[in-house]
Order: sequence, then C-alpha cells, then structure tokens
Amino acid sequence: MSDAVAVGVFDGLHLGHAEILARAVAAARERGGRCVVVSFDPHPDVVLASSFQPLAPLTPLPEKRERMRAMGVHVLDVIPFTRELAALEPEAFVERHLVEPHHPAVLVVGEDFALGKRRAGNVARLRAIGATRGFEVVAMPLRALDGGPVTSTRIRSLLGEGRVAEAARLFGRHYSLGGTVVTGERIGRSLGFPTANLRLHVEKLVPAHGIYAAWARIGGAPERLAAALSIGVRPTFGGQTRTIEAHLLDWEGDLVGQELELEFVDWLRAEEKFESPDALRNAMAGDVAETRRRLAAAPSWNV
Repeated sequence: MSDAVAVGVFDGLHLGHAEILARAVAAARERGGRCVVVSFDPHPDVVLASSFQPLAPLTPLPEKRERMRAMGVHVLDVIPFTRELAALEPEAFVERHLVEPHHPAVLVVGEDFALGKRRAGNVARLRAIGATRGFEVVAMPLRALDGGPVTSTRIRSLLGEGRVAEAARLFGRHYSLGGTVVTGERIGRSLGFPTANLRLHVEKLVPAHGIYAAWARIGGAPERLAAALSIGVRPTFGGQTRTIEAHLLDWEGDLVGQELELEFVDWLRAEEKFESPDALRNAMAGDVAETRRRLAAAPSWNV
C-alpha cells in the first residue's frame, strides 16, 4: 500500500487547504493507499512567538478531524509542536515523523511550506530528501481569491473586523461557532427578543463584537433557522463579560441545555450603548428585519 501524506497546520481548512488535501486524497486513491495528514498542535506561531500571544484556533481539533474525514482523509496524525521539534534538521524531521510512521509514496504540501530548523525544509530540500527516501513531493500553488492569497492570517484579520461574508468566500463555507445553550440574564426576553446564550465547547476564534445575520442549527439537525446574532458585553446594561447570543426568528421554545451551531452570514452593525431599553428594543427590531433581508440575499454557494 502506497500512502499519500499531506503536511501542514491546516488551521481554518480554507479553500487553499482544501486543494492540498484533495490532491493528497487523489494521490492516495491512484496508488490504492491511504491519505494521511500530519498536522501540529498547538499552532507553531504560539510556541515560537517571542512573547505569549494567545491564538484561538479557527478549526479546533475535533472539528478538524470531522471535516478532514468528510474530505476523504483516512488518518490525522497530530504531532505536539515544541521548540525541540522546530529545531530538528529537515532530514531528521522527515525520517522520524513522516517516513518511519507513514512510509509515504507522495508528500503533498503548499508551495510556501517549510519545516525544521530555521525552516530550512522547503520544497526544494524536501524533494532532495524524497529522492533518497523514495517519495515524490507535490507542491500546490497558493490559492488566490478576491485580490489576495487565501491564508489563515487573512481570514483571521477579516473575522477580527467582523467581515464574515468575505471570510466565508475564503473558507468556502460560513464560519461557525458551536456549543451548549446556557441560562442567561433574560434581558432579551424582557425586550421581546428572547436569546439563546452560547457556551463554546472548545476554544475557537470569536469574530468581532457586533450584530450579525446568521443561520442556526439545533442539536445537529439539518434544518436551518434564521437568527440575529450578537457578540459583545451588552453595554446598555453595563455588561463587562463577552456573551454570544442568538435570537432565532419565528421560533419558540426552550433551548437551555441543547446544542446549537451558529453560522455567520453577514455583518449588520457594531455593538452600541443605547440611551434606554426602548431604544435598544427598536434597534433589535431593525436588526431582525435586516437579518431577514441579508439571509434572503445570501449567496447559495456557502449555505
């Protein structure tokens, strides 16, 4: 059996990553082998930063496993990333973490990929190693879209500015947050717009504070429900802690304790401090109306 191995962080599993993995899956199928992905956790940027920089993942490991499985990946081998690992010479890294455990016939990477000490293990070096260890190296070109490269860094920047519709184009899907609905302070209910308060299952990057049009799925059900989604501290009521709340349009019931997934479709407005609850209520009514309009106009490719 001749396996194809793809190597990378693959945080986000965006369109560029999808092309790399599709090539690896195809290479494995051509040879009657498995598609193996070698990835790293935590993110190398966290470990190698000169000072502590929290970096919430775009795709936590449980989600990464599930999405990769759906893409045809047979094995996800997650290597703990350490400074010692980063200091390995490329030949040592390839021998210990690629050749010995997986015996690849093909190694698939992005054209800008590099591993090992001082990132010396670039595509040219990997091809030289492959010539002696019996594997081919396929380097996939960087995917470009909307005037720039498709990268996790670019996506993080977009999400940090609330530009979720633009980020969705680079992902090839809506960005989502999932968790359990917990009891809140019932402020939304008192205003006539009951909200579900989301507690995330795992650490994941949360987009900028603001109001969004979103789709909601309850308990993994295929049915999508329209939702006006708020991220912020509820400044009108003197809040200090970030909350993630969703008002499900045209739906009634108790969601506490249930699983909820929220898919970001479009940015509506920034979080604001209103002069009174009545002013906030009026704004929320406008948010609901605008949510209906945005969801109705949302492109069908990323639903």
